[in-house]
Amino acid sequence: MTPMPTLRAAEEIPLSRSRRPAPPTWLVVALACAGQFLVVLDVSVVNVALPSMRSDLGLSAPGLQWVVNAYTIAFAGFMLLGGRAGDLYGRKLMFLVGLALFTLASLAGGLAQAEWQLLAARAVQGLGAAVLAPSTLTILTSAVPEGAPRARAIATWTAVGGGGGAAGGLVGGLLVDGLNWRWVLLINVPIGALVLAGALFWLTEGRAGGGRRPDLPGAVLVTAGLATLAYGIVQTEAEGWASAATLVPLAGGAALIGLFLLVEARAKAPLMPLGLFRLRSVSSANVAMFLCGSAMFCMWFFMTLYAQNVLGYTPLEAGLALVPSSLAVILGSKAAPRIMPVLGARNVAVTGALVAAAGFGWQSTMSADGAYVTTIMLPGVLMMLGAGLSATPLAAVATSGARPEDAGLVSGLVNTSRTMGGSLGLSVMATIAAARSGGEASAEALTAGYALVFRTGCLVLLGGAVLMRVWLPGGSAGPREKDCAVPRAPKGKRLRRSPRP
Repeated sequence: MTPMPTLRAAEEIPLSRSRRPAPPTWLVVALACAGQFLVVLDVSVVNVALPSMRSDLGLSAPGLQWVVNAYTIAFAGFMLLGGRAGDLYGRKLMFLVGLALFTLASLAGGLAQAEWQLLAARAVQGLGAAVLAPSTLTILTSAVPEGAPRARAIATWTAVGGGGGAAGGLVGGLLVDGLNWRWVLLINVPIGALVLAGALFWLTEGRAGGGRRPDLPGAVLVTAGLATLAYGIVQTEAEGWASAATLVPLAGGAALIGLFLLVEARAKAPLMPLGLFRLRSVSSANVAMFLCGSAMFCMWFFMTLYAQNVLGYTPLEAGLALVPSSLAVILGSKAAPRIMPVLGARNVAVTGALVAAAGFGWQSTMSADGAYVTTIMLPGVLMMLGAGLSATPLAAVATSGARPEDAGLVSGLVNTSRTMGGSLGLSVMATIAAARSGGEASAEALTAGYALVFRTGCLVLLGGAVLMRVWLPGGSAGPREKDCAVPRAPKGKRLRRSPRP
């Protein structure tokens, strides 16, 4: 197998772009971040509205669960395909297609009159999000030069994404209490339409697919494999880890992913060039993103449960209680690029994981009658400050070593790692909490289960910090390690591309 084309060689490949003058960089970053905000917000905002949805539409218990699962499975399953589609057909086009699907599905879900209509709309929302999310990061990294400027742009993208996830409970509580559950979905329509109009007018098209045909067998296998794995993961909440309803889809998903890797190793134009994983930056950052996501994604869920089920907060009060944590993730994300040129991306990522681990350890000392400042606010601030500090350098490292024609795929991989890590982590942590509480609903039993979850998350983050320290490439923002650096071509000559494997 011949080595992958290197970054400098790939830069000789012209990108297809429109003739319209490039818009201001800040506007491109703002549009990309707005799309990311909608995607991440919708992961959590619906949770608050579930009881109202159930009473209004008469949802069954499985139907209520699938309001969340339909989005999650479609989102996780189509993410890599959405990223590669941006490389082949145009990042602006995929941004517009994904956002249009997401906005129209939000309208359909908000107007749904039956259970099947709501579930179908949520599945299409997830599909739209899977096409949109990789494009947001790729458009951003393509518009901003590598180094400190790109690190700052990625920090903004990370902060907006983190803020969207954090704001879900608060926004959902305000909309449900002030209007009704339908506005949890309908609020996406005017925002989506505004961003769609701005993207249509301001964004310029760019792709680096080189006229390659799509790898249909690979696309079918990876989409089916990821969707089946996601289905198996979400089944654990209702069926447990030992049931056939869980084990069969998990095994089937793993088998499909294995078959996908075999097909990709032989394909002339693979959906995912396996040589990508020889890049230390790509492989290490995605594994770290998976581990961090598996712990940090659980924070919002269990903190909200603790505030409502143990301390007696209303949904709106629980959302307000987490506002300092929301601000902390934004602060950490924006501080990271200022520190990265001094300490290096690896050290900042490790520091973030350790800060978050300290917050998780503090949160694990919670009690059934804890005070807000010491059992929610301060440990929450530490957890999310660390999340912001680590997410920005990990995203910067993961995208720094990829070729331009693989940028969308790498962006999809980053989002997939985080999403799958969060989904798997939440399922595992929910099982841990339930086992520790022993099925009891008393405040003391629930607190014991939640505390064990945060202790486990602390250990996962400490392990992630060790892995990052050992495996992540060193250097400052946007590192270019030895395995992706190449000599320049002699003066006056172009560096030729190596053939694909």
